[in-house]
Amino acid sequence: MGKLGLIAGGGSLPVEIAEHCRRSGRPLFVIRLKGFAGPELEPYAGAEVGIAELGKCFKALKRAGCEAVCLAGAVSRPDFAALIPDIRGLAVLPAAIAAARKGDDALLRLMLGEFEKEGFAIEGATDVVDDLSLASGPLGRVAASEESMADVRRALDVARAIGRLDVGQGAVVCRGLVLAVEAQEGTDAMLSRVADLPEALRGRPGACAGVLAKAPKPIQETRVDLPTIGPATVHAAARAGLAGIVGEAGGLVILNREAVIRLADELGLFILGVEPANP
Repeated sequence: MGKLGLIAGGGSLPVEIAEHCRRSGRPLFVIRLKGFAGPELEPYAGAEVGIAELGKCFKALKRAGCEAVCLAGAVSRPDFAALIPDIRGLAVLPAAIAAARKGDDALLRLMLGEFEKEGFAIEGATDVVDDLSLASGPLGRVAASEESMADVRRALDVARAIGRLDVGQGAVVCRGLVLAVEAQEGTDAMLSRVADLPEALRGRPGACAGVLAKAPKPIQETRVDLPTIGPATVHAAARAGLAGIVGEAGGLVILNREAVIRLADELGLFILGVEPANP
């Protein structure tokens, strides 16, 4: 296990990766992205770097002896006009702006390519922590009903369809009706919209119905941007009256796994992994 450079955005995923490296004894250096990385990462050896300071980032990683990098955590799309790049970042900026016009995946691929040009291997979060992703079958004690399985299939079809357009990764279906699709607002905001719908369209406490599906985009750079759920997602799904959550096996990251399982069991929600669709 060579030394890992963790390029850390917001949320709990970078923290889980850092803690795993500490427990497993893997050498780690953390690049904390300004404005995104949380204070939980400050105790780890590393440096704070602006999102457009590529030169500073590469130099810090090389001085630390990193052989591979893992990009993890939430980073919102930047306002390119407001960025303050260093010389290396300035050289990439025109290509980054052009890639961003094509979609998030094109921008991510460009950034990964810059790290590879500098000689770093790229590792996905699930490469670093091998039990992060959802396996096939139920996660927890709650099983999906036959009625819910019809929504599972429909919701996954919709999530995959919007993924092909590079729109988002998630969709909510209830009794065959598409209630919401995810775009730039994120999963929690989408579920909040579903919770505001009339109860005639969605489930409710004591009569839960409907499914949240999350699936990787077919063009997606899975080393960086796999769909993710955590305890907050389970809470939001329950508030929206949903019966469960489904994802592709190996294609959905589970944050705080034990807490997710415990919470889903308490709230009576199923979490299900299904095999990915054939190409």
